[in-house]
Amino acid sequence: MAMAPNPSPAQVYTSPVAVAVWEWQDELGIWHPYSAIVCNYIEQQFVQQKGQRFGVGSLAHSIPLGQADPLLAPYIIDLPSWTQFRQDTGTMRAVRRHLFSQHSAAGRGIVWEWLSDDGSWTAYEASICDYLEQQVARGNQLVDLAPLGYNYTVNYATHTQTNKTSSFCRRVRRQTGPPYPVTTVIAPLGHTGVACSCHQCLGGSGTGPVSGRYRHSLTNLPAYPAPQHPYRTTVVLGAHQAFAPYSKPSLSGARSAPRLNTTNPWAGAAPTLGNQPLHRSSLSHLALQHLPPGSSTTSAASASHSSGPTSSPASTPASVPVQMSKPSRVQQALAGGTPKPDPEQVIKNYTEELRPPPDEDCIICMEKLSVESGYSDVTDSKTIGSVAVGRLSKCGHAFHLLCLLAMYCNGNKDGSLQCPSCKTIYGEKTGTQPQGKMEVYKFQVSLPGHEDCGTILIVYNIPHGIQGPEHPNPGKPFTARGFPRQCYLPDNAQGRKVLELLRVAWKRRLIFTVGTSSTTGETDTVVWNEIHHKTEMDRNVTGHGYPDPNYLQNVLAELAAQGVTEDCLEQQ
Repeated sequence: MAMAPNPSPAQVYTSPVAVAVWEWQDELGIWHPYSAIVCNYIEQQFVQQKGQRFGVGSLAHSIPLGQADPLLAPYIIDLPSWTQFRQDTGTMRAVRRHLFSQHSAAGRGIVWEWLSDDGSWTAYEASICDYLEQQVARGNQLVDLAPLGYNYTVNYATHTQTNKTSSFCRRVRRQTGPPYPVTTVIAPLGHTGVACSCHQCLGGSGTGPVSGRYRHSLTNLPAYPAPQHPYRTTVVLGAHQAFAPYSKPSLSGARSAPRLNTTNPWAGAAPTLGNQPLHRSSLSHLALQHLPPGSSTTSAASASHSSGPTSSPASTPASVPVQMSKPSRVQQALAGGTPKPDPEQVIKNYTEELRPPPDEDCIICMEKLSVESGYSDVTDSKTIGSVAVGRLSKCGHAFHLLCLLAMYCNGNKDGSLQCPSCKTIYGEKTGTQPQGKMEVYKFQVSLPGHEDCGTILIVYNIPHGIQGPEHPNPGKPFTARGFPRQCYLPDNAQGRKVLELLRVAWKRRLIFTVGTSSTTGETDTVVWNEIHHKTEMDRNVTGHGYPDPNYLQNVLAELAAQGVTEDCLEQQ
């Protein structure tokens, strides 16, 4: 299988330049580059707006594409909202600005295209074109696009694209034309921001999209769960709680209703194309530098279902390949990983039994603690009685022990427990992130708002696969759209601390999960899991870029809500 593109040798950009490629996104989530001529015109207009502030819908900052290509006369690009608008139909598409090195395929005017059913040629997105060029330059005649999230191979010798599932072939071709425009503008434009409805913002949040320029800056968010009275079992939601850090699935079958309902009330709201947050602008194809082995932040880390090994000195980044057992991938996925701890023993490890029970309600089943658990008719236990009540050892909140058992068995069953009242975590919480790879690079370009340091680039890559027993639909395939995903941190002390904690979260499988996408509605797909990442560096229109003065502090709070704190680093 072809591997993901490797960065070129590290260089220092004292006066950063890059090649800019503008792309639009279709209804299937696929990006299409504008031609080099059109991109040149868009980039010129973009450069003219540098440093200016504008509001959504400002005509002064719309780019009429018909001036670059008469065939595109119906289309305009609205810079404040990063959308392409078709004036005769009202159709809106997301657009993005993607940056590449001058030696990339785009910098040399090389475009790869595939033949569509109607006989027209369609360009691959710019990152695929660059990937194909890199692989062909290395002598690879057969290139697998799986590392980029596509189920195709491209045969350079026969100039064909083959669907690996159906074996259907299409013709491909390599075209050379004018190079894409060179730019020195990597800083963000001024903006007021638009509402964001992506999975990073909606996942685990009961508040819906957060508006405002720094919508990911929950400035009043505590770094740790808010303290409550040790014997209070009523849920207290303060103004500081803008998200639920640990959304356990609703329990079913109990007599009383509602039960532990943490369903996101915004999940059913279909986002409009006009505010799709699927914009990504990247510097991943500029010259990058691997983190040096043995430094305070270890070299590019890789991980699979279990904790991944780190790189040894003078080695390439450690990688755990996806190995499928015989006779089938489904059987391997369903086999699960390491043996799970006994659920009843987990409950006993973190609780002490109360006799007599306090005169309070159990917030899991909503029954009085003095009566039997609402889950007694659907949860079997050999050692825990239906009327047994216990108090969690650290926070002191009381529940039916059978309710805690039902909640635990409905989750990941990893040996950890989280109080449904105050979110205190007992044990080491792990998630359901599929196998994949995390790599880390550095480059000498500053992020807006962090001009005194360079940038850390994190690249996550997860392939398509089969769901395991911990996922929503065990044995069914899951998709992994948009990988590799690139994220950015400032290369300063706090940014490096966040990086190390993200490594811990990755090893604990907490950064991604398998679920339903809030942006596309697709089920059984890899989505973000409540730890926000900055996926843009040259603008912050959607809230996923810089500048954002509160981001580092807030992501530390989100990591702490998952049980990932500085104490974890001391234990390594």
